[in-house]
Amino acid sequence: MPINKKLRFEVFKRDGFKCAYCGKSPPAVTLEVDHIEPKSKGGSDCIENLITACFDCNRSKSNIPLDKIPNSLVENLEVLQEREAQLKAYRRLVKTIQQRIAQDVDDIDQIYKTAYRGWKLSDIFRNGSVKNFLTKLPKHEVVNAMEQAVSRGLNSSAAIKYFCGICWRKIKNGKTI
Repeated sequence: MPINKKLRFEVFKRDGFKCAYCGKSPPAVTLEVDHIEPKSKGGSDCIENLITACFDCNRSKSNIPLDKIPNSLVENLEVLQEREAQLKAYRRLVKTIQQRIAQDVDDIDQIYKTAYRGWKLSDIFRNGSVKNFLTKLPKHEVVNAMEQAVSRGLNSSAAIKYFCGICWRKIKNGKTI
């Protein structure tokens, strides 16, 4: 029974889409899955017994068993494991940053909601302008700008415009409050 596409793809992915014997990869060669311990000699279709091979290397090997997994495959596996670990760490960092930014936006919104009971910043404004200001200015400057805008005694709409004006002026001038 042939190896299913999902398992074949997992073997290719694990091996970095390179022939474990010669190191070639598509489009220069067509990849296949080879058995380390040949099926004709009792080998199974489990992923630990499978290896990526190009058409030419797989055909020339025939049913000769490998004594061990080629070093290049072991090295590729270590590289892939390191990449996976780095990707997980990167995703955790991105999530932490997104959570911090969301909290910073909530803090700015809270200043506005406290000054204008029953009002809140729209999601579009929160996720657009406020996030943009927080990426271009330190949080304390954005907080100070909102505090300054709401303390002017303006209506809520005018306070938002004033807040934006303060932030854009700071960004343009590169100065801090």
